[in-house]
Amino acid sequence: MNLRSTFKIAFRALRRNKMRSVLTALGIIIGVGAVIAMVGIGNGAKAQVEAQIASLGENVILIFSGQHYLERHPHRLG
Repeated sequence: MNLRSTFKIAFRALRRNKMRSVLTALGIIIGVGAVIAMVGIGNGAKAQVEAQIASLGENVILIFSGQHYLERHPHRLG
């Protein structure tokens, strides 16, 4: 089968199944739109959290798990 006959068959199938074609196109459009919206919301939330953390100042907070830190620094127990 050559390329021309392939396109001819494809367009014939689209014409014969109009509702299926419309619903498929609609599903693709909604899906792509949802992905774009979720990525945008995620990037916006990330930027907002980074801005809030940056607004706290330049103080450094160090967090260590208690067990390993205390094993290396037993004098810190109080």
